Amino acid sequence: MASIRNYQGKTPLIAAGVFVDESAVVIGDVEIGNDSSVWPCTVIRGDMHFIRIGERSSIQDGSVLHITHASDYNTQGHPLIIGDDVTVGHSVCLHGCTIGNRVLVGIGSTVLDGAVVEDEVVIGAGSVVPPGKHLESGFLYMGSPVKQIRPLKESEKTFFTYSANNYVKLKNTYL
Repeated sequence: MASIRNYQGKTPLIAAGVFVDESAVVIGDVEIGNDSSVWPCTVIRGDMHFIRIGERSSIQDGSVLHITHASDYNTQGHPLIIGDDVTVGHSVCLHGCTIGNRVLVGIGSTVLDGAVVEDEVVIGAGSVVPPGKHLESGFLYMGSPVKQIRPLKESEKTFFTYSANNYVKLKNTYL
């Protein structure tokens, strides 16, 4: 069974139909929406702020999801918010950022504090989204730091729901 842990009176809320691999760790003020999946060796740590993951979103193997705590340097901190139909690739680090709906975060990418990724964005593998960066809807971004590369093709836009639905089917076989 996955390690689902309380932290200071906050217990993760895992919706119906969610798959959390037994090697994953989910701690504290975390909510995961229906039909989402959390794959092996992922850490989701909502210890000093909250984390919200929408429906049909997939957090791939070895990813780390954390927040930015409130402090004298950042009085509000930054929660981590992930929308619906998001595919987070293997070994991704999401830290105190906001990810919209229908987004693909490529393998090995990092999205940092206060960054906002609008709906329907592809972040290429190995990219770094700097703190506070805003990624506009409908584009491919790549690099370290990321740069807007080009508008998404229609086939790429339809991939968002294909990928989300594919991971829903896969997690159902694990359940």
